[in-house]
Amino acid sequence: MDKWKDWWRQEDRWIVLIKSLLLGALPLVCCMVYCAGRGRGIGEVYLPSSEWNDELFYYKQVEGIVKYGYPLGYFGFNESHALKLSFAAWSPVLVFPWVIWGALLGWNLMSPILCNIVLMCLCCLLFVWLVRPSWKQMGILAILFCLYTPFVRYMLSVMPEVICFSLLILFYALAINYLRGEKKHKLVLLFVLSGVMTLMRPYLLLFLLLPCWFWIRKSRWKGVLGSAVVLAGVLGMYGCIKHYFGAEYFAPLFFTDWVEAFFEQGFFGGVRYTLGKLYYMGLDFVQHTRQGFRTGLASGSFFGGFLVCMFVLAGQSLRDYLSLKKQGQPRKHLFVIEAHLALSFGAMFFALLLMYKLTEGSKHLLTFMAAAIFVISLMETRFYKKAVLVGITFAYFYSYMAVDDYDYLVPFVQEERRQAVEQWQEALEDALVPNMENVPSYENVIVWMLYDKVGDVNVNTQWQLLYALPEGFGVSCCMPEYVEAHFETLQSKYICVPEGGTVEQRCIQAGYVKIAAHERAVLYQRY
Repeated sequence: MDKWKDWWRQEDRWIVLIKSLLLGALPLVCCMVYCAGRGRGIGEVYLPSSEWNDELFYYKQVEGIVKYGYPLGYFGFNESHALKLSFAAWSPVLVFPWVIWGALLGWNLMSPILCNIVLMCLCCLLFVWLVRPSWKQMGILAILFCLYTPFVRYMLSVMPEVICFSLLILFYALAINYLRGEKKHKLVLLFVLSGVMTLMRPYLLLFLLLPCWFWIRKSRWKGVLGSAVVLAGVLGMYGCIKHYFGAEYFAPLFFTDWVEAFFEQGFFGGVRYTLGKLYYMGLDFVQHTRQGFRTGLASGSFFGGFLVCMFVLAGQSLRDYLSLKKQGQPRKHLFVIEAHLALSFGAMFFALLLMYKLTEGSKHLLTFMAAAIFVISLMETRFYKKAVLVGITFAYFYSYMAVDDYDYLVPFVQEERRQAVEQWQEALEDALVPNMENVPSYENVIVWMLYDKVGDVNVNTQWQLLYALPEGFGVSCCMPEYVEAHFETLQSKYICVPEGGTVEQRCIQAGYVKIAAHERAVLYQRY
């Protein structure tokens, strides 16, 4: 007992505990304040009111995993499916915290939201416990956290960004803690964290390089060989996950044409092609950023915030490097973290231009900015000019210019939508019974046709009603061109289309059985 008391007296552990609890409560407080400002509560967030259709895929996949171990029907695009089991185009590792939450506490429409909040709270608490920031640094961190409104938007959603946020922030907290006393078990944890992140999204391999550098610096050739084995193993695992458990998307998720150019056009031809692509994509990047500054275009706003964070990190890294001898060992620790994050920002910037569609790739930058907030808050600069610059940037882009409801508005319950979903649940409960033989199979799949022509107007299918599907059913998101061309040979047993469209007329003519209908969505059984 005396040893326990003495342990708590060391380094003012009670104060550290109070700081940890205070910052740990911040994500929950931010969500509560946001909802209260709109006259709502967190319990009124309602996923079927959202316009982000990726959320339907994530939610229903986790539901199937929790209930059966994997979905009984395929998740894919234009009826594509994984070689093994029934996951969509993204790595199933991405949702493992939700799966654990669902297995322990059950899975419903509030589960991912509560899990996200708990993850961010735990992440903030552990950051303080591992890093031990001062009260001033705590204050700066709290202000920047509140100004970075994507934290709240993604916590109150079923998008996996918060999982990436929390793991990366925890990774850097552990890295700072490791540099203060290089313990072997902490290095192992860094490899595990960064390895899991890489299996979630491949560009997070950038962070696996930091523990590799730690190991190489400490053990030289042993570290070189060990790091090579770890990198090869993680990349091999990701390759297997992508090959066997990933369904083909509408288009490539990332582009490798600039790599192919080196094989097809030779070295100098590849260099010319790569520089040309960087130039033209860079022009598009600048145009998006200008639009974000002028009109609040979400992708441009993300680019603007990303650039400011990158320049702040690069500038501070350079300054710390030049004055390292004067600053002493503690500053050296933070310099390593600042420099690595700055280099990761730069690498991701070039990866975005070369390998991603700008609009779709922009949301991947949010994870980098989330980590930058925690690192920038630790910078000990005069008058905290860099933190002020980042704060003003966030306030402008993510509060003042956050005018697009689609990108920034949290979905709260709409009585009409809730009634419609409940009606579909009642209608589908008995009509859709999963086939348990030879699963996964197309007998447990619903084709969700994105849109169809009703008269002279393209009408989107009200896909939010598919949240009412029984557990285990898969969803195949299909373009109208695919459905019309393969109407007679579709493999899926069910199809959901807009009411009154050309495809619904073909469903009626084919004698398909109507199961449920509401406004812009009609569900038919094909066979």
